Amino acid sequence: MLSSRARALPASSTAALDAHIKSLLADGADIVNLTGGELDFPTPEQAADGARRAIAEGHTRYTPVAGIGPLREAIARRLRTHWGCSYEPAHIVTTNGAKQALAQIFTVLCEPGDEVVLPAPYWVSFPHMIALAGAVPVVVDTATTGFKLTAESLRAQITPRTRAVLLNSPSNPTGVVYDRSELQALATVAVEHGLVIVSDEIYGDLVHEGASFTSVASLAPEIAERTVTIGGFSKTYAMTGWRIGFAAAPQPVAAALSAVQGHTSSAPSSISQHAALAALTGDTDAELARRAAELNARRALMCEGLDGLRPLRLAARPQGGFFAFVDVRGLYTRPGDDAQTVAADLLEKAGVAVMPGRDFAAPDHVRLSYAVSTEDITQALHRLATCLKSINERE
Repeated sequence: MLSSRARALPASSTAALDAHIKSLLADGADIVNLTGGELDFPTPEQAADGARRAIAEGHTRYTPVAGIGPLREAIARRLRTHWGCSYEPAHIVTTNGAKQALAQIFTVLCEPGDEVVLPAPYWVSFPHMIALAGAVPVVVDTATTGFKLTAESLRAQITPRTRAVLLNSPSNPTGVVYDRSELQALATVAVEHGLVIVSDEIYGDLVHEGASFTSVASLAPEIAERTVTIGGFSKTYAMTGWRIGFAAAPQPVAAALSAVQGHTSSAPSSISQHAALAALTGDTDAELARRAAELNARRALMCEGLDGLRPLRLAARPQGGFFAFVDVRGLYTRPGDDAQTVAADLLEKAGVAVMPGRDFAAPDHVRLSYAVSTEDITQALHRLATCLKSINERE
């Protein structure tokens, strides 16, 4: 009964593992959960108030497919003022989370058999989104180039079927952030070869001390004309459950994306749109700055702790987002060991849940979230240290 695409599509491993760990916790298991992709901060009160007002004022009907005008205006204004992008409301399509924007954009851009260059390690859903659109993910290993795609490695993958390149900065799972010159070099290659740049910038507001964020569309007008910027409210505003994201694109692409959405999900929840509008237009700057400082402190705590947990090795010091990417090959003791077996051992022996990297195209790495409390990070590090000490003593 199933199509070949459906038969080839696995369930999201990140969502499945996170749900499994949460189920164990609900049953009383003693586990520190570092698998999740959401901050533990609450939704800002301004956004919650906006949602309550929307309900009270009766904003509970269908909205335009691309979203209400004031929200699209506010998103475009924020992209201009914060990231230096020249977007107007007509370039913005609001979606049911950034994930929907990503999934739909490949349907809009790609013909069957078109190729999309995808740097690895990558977020688990990227290759499946590309394949569901009938396109082919062309995976480029970036382990030897600091977990970043380079202009040279991009150019080497281009064929007559290459349609787009997918970038993610700050990156999930590695935490690396491309600097302006690196993005300029990649964008130059893309423009030369007529490629579309799909830039997932969902973590763009979560950049740590010592790094700076550059939005691809801010580089030059000719680059913006070939760029689709993906963003949302889940990470910056801790609004994962509200399911509100957006794509910012050249107007013909935005119109096509809106048409696809009109025949599939229609617009996002009207209540969520008003919550997002209130988050953008309310006085949230001080709260976001406080959260950024807290996240940076958690990042430092996690990295300092991991530096002392040999034979674990921090593969890349995170510059943005809220994940630490750790090489676990030093823990291999049996034929066939990989990050999957290490993660299972750490869950069983240390009571610490981490995300194995196999489905990120990183089978020798695990991802640890520091989007949890400092108490949880400290407890996880203590448990890992105790477990590793026991292993080292046995050896």
